[in-house]
Amino acid sequence: MHGKCGLFFESYRAEAAVFQTGFQRTCLGLFVALLLVCPLVLDSYLVSVLNLMCIAVIGAVSLNLLTGVCGQISLGHGAFIGVGAYAAAQATLHGVPFLAALLLGGGAAALVGMFFGVPSLRLKGIYLAIATLAAQLILEYVFLHWESVTGGSRGLMVDPPQLFGFAFDNERKMFYLLLAVAACALMVVTNVMRTRHGRAFVSIRDFYLSAEIAGVNLFGYKLAAFGLSSFLAGVAGGLWAHYTMFISAEQFNITLSISYLAMIIIGGLGSVVGSVMGAVFMTLLPEVLTASTRSLTGIFPDIGSQLVALREGVFGLVLMLFLIFEPEGLANRWRLIKAYWKLYPFAH
Repeated sequence: MHGKCGLFFESYRAEAAVFQTGFQRTCLGLFVALLLVCPLVLDSYLVSVLNLMCIAVIGAVSLNLLTGVCGQISLGHGAFIGVGAYAAAQATLHGVPFLAALLLGGGAAALVGMFFGVPSLRLKGIYLAIATLAAQLILEYVFLHWESVTGGSRGLMVDPPQLFGFAFDNERKMFYLLLAVAACALMVVTNVMRTRHGRAFVSIRDFYLSAEIAGVNLFGYKLAAFGLSSFLAGVAGGLWAHYTMFISAEQFNITLSISYLAMIIIGGLGSVVGSVMGAVFMTLLPEVLTASTRSLTGIFPDIGSQLVALREGVFGLVLMLFLIFEPEGLANRWRLIKAYWKLYPFAH
């Protein structure tokens, strides 16, 4: 009796398939079914954490497309999310339907992202990071001082989203909307990476001179990466605005950009699955710290204030540990675990 050890493909199409085996499709179906049931059995607080995860997944996968796949470092992602949030909020406040407002928010963020992505033709590495940092600071200033649009320091109130007359006015209803949009964002990025455009992004990341010699239009593809990444970031911002129903300039500062950069580093650069893992990890980390603080307060009454002050330090420590011990992120660890069981008992 003979059995296969590992996966064997007879065509490039089969190797490039999103789901290469029936087992993978079955596992995904069960996972999706579990997600759909979660809001029915969990309390509102836990559902709100799931909602934040969905928004974080959209933002993380959009940044991973730009930084992990195309190799263009961005420290202005939080500001691009803010552009989408304010644009979508203003659109719905002026009577635009929610779905159209969400696309307008994504379009506005794409235009701003492409504008600030123009220097990517001549800048790369740390110099491009500084340029996008300048974009972050400029947009923060705009958010704070363009009071007629953003509300300035007072912030902006937003109504809950409505789609075809159905109002998403509680945590459970919002979860299904956010999950659907997050799934669409993941499928878009996954399929872009499988096309020649995605391969062009990877070639620019790996060695841009060879890519240019092979006929890849560096400037066009870099702008396209900035545009698509910023569009998805704007969609995440629009969802965030309508989910929280209040936005202010302080929400879209440099800390948010660094958090998203940490997500893709922890999850794995250039990996869609890594984007999901990093977003989930970074969303759960503050919740775990908060729960730990509550459990230790009875034993050490003053530990709460100390842990709050150390929260940013904990984030930095976690990021540093990942860079040292797991530089390729959680996605690589997941690949190694799958490879082990595929080749078992011959794994080595």
